[in-house]
Amino acid sequence: MAVPTSKVELLAAITTTFEKLMADLAKVRPDRAGEATMKGHADGTTMSPADLVAYLIGWNELVLKWLDRDDRDEPVDYPEAGFKWNQLGVLAQKFYADYNAMPWHELLARLEDAKAGLIATITVRSDEELYGSAWYGKWTKGRMIQFNTSSAYANARARIRAAPLELDRD
Repeated sequence: MAVPTSKVELLAAITTTFEKLMADLAKVRPDRAGEATMKGHADGTTMSPADLVAYLIGWNELVLKWLDRDDRDEPVDYPEAGFKWNQLGVLAQKFYADYNAMPWHELLARLEDAKAGLIATITVRSDEELYGSAWYGKWTKGRMIQFNTSSAYANARARIRAAPLELDRD
């Protein structure tokens, strides 16, 4: 899929990749969702499908936080307060821990809610706001959103499909 350059393309990319990801996640047996069988986001670590969903929730909710703070003309801590861009593996571990006790079905519902919030906030924004100027460094709002939604969903889908889990791989 091409990199989105408009609101319509961004919404389509998020929707399409999310639907495909959720179809794959639906094939994960709930009793296996906590098995750490995949390469983690930090070198030398492993993660479970539940950790992967927690990671996506973490990033989706961070994007919502960035947009909310920006809308209120408040400073935005990129990527997150207390973390630098070279600490993304540590941030991933935080996301895993944040949602560690949440059951599989609740993780999936929380991810759906975060995605719905992103769709809602993107929908009310103009192409000019999303793609008309740099927002963080050289990146537009639309591109920053895309990095942490449709691109992340596609990456997660590849990880799930490659995982040594008993999935129904139709």
